[in-house]
Amino acid sequence: MDFGEVFGTTPAGEPVRRVTIRGGGLTANILSWGAILQDLRLERHDAPLTLGFERMDDYLKFPNYFGAVIGRHANRIRDGRFSIDGKNYAIDAEHPEKHGLHGGPDGYARRNWTIEDSGSDFVTLSLADPSGFMGFPGALEARCTYRLSGQGALSLELTATADQPTLCNLTSHAYFNLDDGGETDTGNHQLAIFADAYLPVDEQLIPTGEVKPVAGTEFDFRELRNIRPMPKADLVRYDNNFCLSAARRELSLAARARGATSRVEMEVWTTEPGVQFYAGHYVDLDAIGLGGRRYRPFSSFCLEAQTWPDSPNHPHFPQAVLRPGETYRHVTEFRFRRG
Repeated sequence: MDFGEVFGTTPAGEPVRRVTIRGGGLTANILSWGAILQDLRLERHDAPLTLGFERMDDYLKFPNYFGAVIGRHANRIRDGRFSIDGKNYAIDAEHPEKHGLHGGPDGYARRNWTIEDSGSDFVTLSLADPSGFMGFPGALEARCTYRLSGQGALSLELTATADQPTLCNLTSHAYFNLDDGGETDTGNHQLAIFADAYLPVDEQLIPTGEVKPVAGTEFDFRELRNIRPMPKADLVRYDNNFCLSAARRELSLAARARGATSRVEMEVWTTEPGVQFYAGHYVDLDAIGLGGRRYRPFSSFCLEAQTWPDSPNHPHFPQAVLRPGETYRHVTEFRFRRG
């Protein structure tokens, strides 16, 4: 059964389908390509809440992972190398970097998922990832369900099973602007991240292995504050994991954001032990986004719930190993309301 409508085609000529779901005051468009959240709208707020494209060609051309589900391993792995149970593995690096990034050049964001089921307020997609693809061991079956559950809540449930010990660390790479859909920067958005520590990174954005307290630093978002550190100051190129917990946990409040002019508010609830705050500084595109908007650096931000980056190479970090007989289950909810 074919769900939704044809949005475009993959480089291999496969149809990419788009499904629209509605509920709780929200409307969302989901693409089979990358399980992408293409567009998200809140009633009585004119602009989209997320960044995206209206043409399939732009998703193929620009490598910013707009709205995609990331896997098999979100974020970075130093040199693309890790070991499980004493066995060494090397995964395909994301060029021009030499490190593993977001599952590799043909990670889950650049694959066409299968739409398994859809209703008025939900859609479920699946992806069969064969053993050895992008260098990861074991065949992995992943599923993704978007659901508009409750008043103003977009729920994302990610599950997976594998037939060999492997890595599994999935996330949503949605870009948010709660004011105008990306026409202006988000420096005056207010943000709170409920984490006492963060991961410093080196010049290649790989965690150093340290876990540092946020207190007294520009990474202290424990109380709601402007993303821009001071009025008229330059924006900080945040791209760090904030440490929420030492392991996956029950669904908990991780972050809160508020638009500067719209007063639209968003809460991020997740089961994951970390959240990557990325300030969107690499977004500098010669492309037109939703509604004819031209996106620029800092025109949006990401809050990517995840296991901590490069965890296979840091035994003291929460780990992302998935074993046969286990089920990976990650739930993140984005809850919106007008302030």
